[in-house]
Amino acid sequence: MRDPGDSTRLTVYLAVAYALLIVYACLHPLTGWRVSGLPLFDYLTAPFPKYYRTEDLVLNVLGYLPLGFVLAPALPRRLGHAGTIALATLLAGLLSLTIETLQNFLPTRISTNVDLGCNIAGALIGAVLGTLWGRRLFDQHGWLNRWRTARIIPGRTGDFGLILLALWLLTQLMPESMVFGSGDLRRMLSLPNPLPFDPAHFIQLEAALVATAIVSVGLLASSMMRHASPWPIALLLLLAIGAKSLASLSFFVPPDPLGWLTPGARIGLAIGLPLLALSLLLPSVLQHALAGMVLLAATVLANLIPDNPYLAVEQRLLDRGNFLNFHGLTHIVASGWPFVALAYLSAIGLWRGEHLHAR
Repeated sequence: MRDPGDSTRLTVYLAVAYALLIVYACLHPLTGWRVSGLPLFDYLTAPFPKYYRTEDLVLNVLGYLPLGFVLAPALPRRLGHAGTIALATLLAGLLSLTIETLQNFLPTRISTNVDLGCNIAGALIGAVLGTLWGRRLFDQHGWLNRWRTARIIPGRTGDFGLILLALWLLTQLMPESMVFGSGDLRRMLSLPNPLPFDPAHFIQLEAALVATAIVSVGLLASSMMRHASPWPIALLLLLAIGAKSLASLSFFVPPDPLGWLTPGARIGLAIGLPLLALSLLLPSVLQHALAGMVLLAATVLANLIPDNPYLAVEQRLLDRGNFLNFHGLTHIVASGWPFVALAYLSAIGLWRGEHLHAR
C-alpha cells in the first residue's frame, strides 16, 4: 500500500484503526438486525430531507476528515498529488457507502445520501490536507517521525503503543466516567452496581481510582519510551484533562468544564501525581511490573465504584444523531482499553525485555 520509506507504518495502522472505529460507531449497538424489505440502494436517489440538523452534517464531514488525512500519506508517492487525493477519497467513500448500506438492516439507523455525501466531502478535505502536509508530518524525515524515532521504541510495538495512548485519550471524552478511569464493564454486561452510593466511601474510591489510573498510564507511557522523560507523560495527562473538560462542558447540565474535578478527583490528583513521579525513579523493569499491577487495581476500582448521581449528564443529547455514534464508540473503547493495555505490557516484556533492562 505504500513505497518503502515513503511514510511510517504508523499511518497505515492509524488508517486501519480509525476505519474500524468508524465502522463500530456507525453500526452501534450492533443488535436488532433485520431485513426491511426496501430496495437496498434506494436511499442513494432519495430527495434532500426536509428536516435536518446542521450539526449532524458538520459532524459527518468532521468524522471522515481524519480518515482522509491519514490515508493520503499511507498511499504510494508514485500516485502523485491528484492520484493520492482521488484514491484516498475513493477508499473512504467506499467505506461510507458500505456502512450506509448496512444501516438499512438496523432499525435504530437511517441510511441517507446526505450522510454519504458529507462523509465523502470530509474525506476529500482530509485527503487534500494529508497530501499537502501529512507526508511532512509522517514521512521518514518528518518531525513526527523524527520525534518518534528519538523517543519511542522502534517497530510495531512502538506504533501500537502510540495508538493505544491515543485511544486512552479518546476514552476521556466520556462525560459520565471518572477522570483517567476506564475498564468499566458493568453497562456492557448489564450488571448492577456492586456497592451502594455513600458520599464518604465514594470519595475514597474515586481518589484511589484516579491515583492508580495516573500511575498506570504514566508507567505505560514510560515503558514504550527509549529514554525515560517526564515531559511527554505530563503532556499526555494535560491532554487527558483537556479532553475531560471538553466532555464536561459539552454534556453536563449545566455546562461546567471543571465538573469532573470532584473532591475525590482532587484527592486522587494530589496522591497520584507524586506517586507517579516517585515511580518514574524506579528501574525500568520494576516500572513495567508495577504498571501492570496498578492497571489491574485501577480496572477493579472502575468496576466497584458506584455511579455518581450528582453528575447530571444530558442523556438526550448523547442518544441523538451522531452523538449516539460517538458515545457508543467511546464506551466500547473505554470498556476494553485496560485489557488491551495489559496485553501490550505483556508484549513489551516478551519482545522488548532487553529494552527495559537497557534503560
